[in-house]
Amino acid sequence: MPASPRHPSAATARFRLPDGFHRVTAAARDARADAQLGCTLCFIAGALNAGGFLAVGQYTSHMTGIISAIADDLVLGATALVLAGIAAVIAFAAGAATSAILINWGRRHAPERQYSLPLLLEAVLLMVFGLLGTLRGDLPFFVAVTAPLLCFIMGEQNAIITKISSSRIRTTHLTGMVTDIGIEFGKLGYINGAVDADTGLPYPPVRADKAKLLLLLALVGFYFVGALIGALGFKQFGFLMVVPIACIPLLLAGLPLLLPAQRPAA
Repeated sequence: MPASPRHPSAATARFRLPDGFHRVTAAARDARADAQLGCTLCFIAGALNAGGFLAVGQYTSHMTGIISAIADDLVLGATALVLAGIAAVIAFAAGAATSAILINWGRRHAPERQYSLPLLLEAVLLMVFGLLGTLRGDLPFFVAVTAPLLCFIMGEQNAIITKISSSRIRTTHLTGMVTDIGIEFGKLGYINGAVDADTGLPYPPVRADKAKLLLLLALVGFYFVGALIGALGFKQFGFLMVVPIACIPLLLAGLPLLLPAQRPAA
């Protein structure tokens, strides 16, 4: 069955520099635009997760670890940490829900801007995070405020690329990505040629999806580079590092917001 024009098969994805920010966040999508946006958001997620750990002492992108920590803290009787973990999970889910609301609203009322709205919100919230960082000496509950804020941003961002790519790409779930990388390498190394003893016919060949493998390697690679730069940036410059990070979604959101709104055809 042929792939749809909006979401062609991953086999059609190619990696090259984007033609412009407008194409990366355009309503009319293709696999290459999804891959470019996914890599960009993975970079941001890595920078925020690693840099945010240096800032607030807590990772904020992986709900698996946070939920496991809630269970541990509950057994140990650490009520405050249990409440903090629950707040982080709720914030992450709320961010994803907010992103879905904005995108679905945009699809009905401003199709060309449907992905710009959540990206713009992400940029604004990052600036709020940076501002809170400069005031941390005056905020006794700094971590209690900023950790859920970062979780909200992570959930919102992850939902953006999930919605755009029809759930093919996520930016914070590296466990699944690394698992899929292992699966594709397993397929790549599989030796075909065995014959069914009952029929005498060869088994269907096992083929790796090389385009998917390249995409996954790119996503994980961009996440790692973002984490490295984020950690170095927060170590050297503190919360000033938030400014260049926030500029990325701001630039991605900016061009479509300047386009005249077009209502969808009836």
